[in-house]
Amino acid sequence: MTLATLRQLGLDVNGDQIIDEQDVKDLSSEKAIDIYVEHYFNKPNISLLPDIVHENVFDMYVNSGRHAVRLFQQLLCDMGTLISVDGKIGPQTQKAGERFAQAAPDHLNDAYAIVRRNYYLSLGDERPSLRKFARTNGGEKGGWVIRAEGFMSPKYRLSSLEFQMRVSKWV
Repeated sequence: MTLATLRQLGLDVNGDQIIDEQDVKDLSSEKAIDIYVEHYFNKPNISLLPDIVHENVFDMYVNSGRHAVRLFQQLLCDMGTLISVDGKIGPQTQKAGERFAQAAPDHLNDAYAIVRRNYYLSLGDERPSLRKFARTNGGEKGGWVIRAEGFMSPKYRLSSLEFQMRVSKWV
């Protein structure tokens, strides 16, 4: 849990009328879990998505907010569904997600994880300051890429060589 999150939610954990680093230190694991579940799973309605993508979308939502949902919606559009790409999970997104989960139950989560990884890599392409999150100082896969690939079948993960080729233009 970050200080920015506590401030955004207005959570003065220790009740001293100041939301600061001490509040982060005083936050119990149980309270942090409650915050994550409420604000990053329940409020955005991730439970309306197919079970197979819950963890993947939730994990990205913690990292990038509504953009996680927009990527899922765009994936559904790319797969042939006409829905709004608005970052809000409603009946359209729910029904489209259910259709694709039934049609391709072994592929929807992999497809989302691939889109997620590619999104992170594209951020590195566009903004050099963000490359440190996708690639280590040693040139290997960094946190964002490792995180996204952790949700996909091993056969879809980039090999070390494929990753090196993908980011070879990064200085």
